Amino acid sequence: MIKDLWEQEEGVAVVALLRHFGCICCWELASKLKESKSRFDSAGVKLIAVGVGTPGKARILAERLPFPMDSLYADPDRKAYDVLGLHYGFGRIFNRASASIFLKFGALKKVWKNYTIKAIPDDKSSILQQGGIFVFKGKQLLYARKDKGISDHAPLDEILNICCTPVA
Repeated sequence: MIKDLWEQEEGVAVVALLRHFGCICCWELASKLKESKSRFDSAGVKLIAVGVGTPGKARILAERLPFPMDSLYADPDRKAYDVLGLHYGFGRIFNRASASIFLKFGALKKVWKNYTIKAIPDDKSSILQQGGIFVFKGKQLLYARKDKGISDHAPLDEILNICCTPVA
């Protein structure tokens, strides 16, 4: 169970649910998360990235991006996505929220060099799944953001401020 991945009393976890392992925009998000991992680690925050697809598809992203495999989990049946009520469907692929992809060409170009279509889930209906980012402290939900479209990810500075800024 996803809740078993961090200490349930006081442990802080950032749980990033990627659309699927073959989503280029999710490779861009995973790249940003990886670049911030040392900040998460120094604040005692557990980084957990989950993607739709098999462990083999997760391994493709982990090896080619690269991304730390000990922070990456596969959810082939989209169970965590259903429990957290994340958006699903064709209307979420091409909508206003997805227009932000046009602002990310530089970041997408950076991850494109290692990207492969082989990471797309075998169940093609899985590409209709949207992701989101959640921050937990133990069992308490501190932050929730459900992506409304492709590339509509939570601002990373918001996440870092919530979980990695010392309380004065």
